[in-house]
Amino acid sequence: MAEVYLNQIAHGRSGDKGDTSNVCIFARKPEYYEIIRREVTVEKVRAYFGDMVKGEITRYEVPTLNGFNFVMKHALGGGATFSLRLDSLGKSMGSAFMRMKIHLEEGEGDV
Repeated sequence: MAEVYLNQIAHGRSGDKGDTSNVCIFARKPEYYEIIRREVTVEKVRAYFGDMVKGEITRYEVPTLNGFNFVMKHALGGGATFSLRLDSLGKSMGSAFMRMKIHLEEGEGDV
């Protein structure tokens, strides 16, 4: 089993709606979709972000695009107009996702 950063098999975009962070993760190759599905669960995302995300996390699967949409409530310190955080719009949340470590089983992918 190998440990790699998510950015080796995926890319993403992020943004905000008030105090809610929205991060879309897309597999770089269709065969990576199932790896991401297995490895990037709501539970793992909750553990990864810890106290930074105070509300509910929902994962929406979009298999036709080989992607996932994560909606994280109460994740931006109140949002753009209330937060004193440097990234009150959540633009760096996608980059933070890409630094998440995932596990590849033997023979998975050509990473």
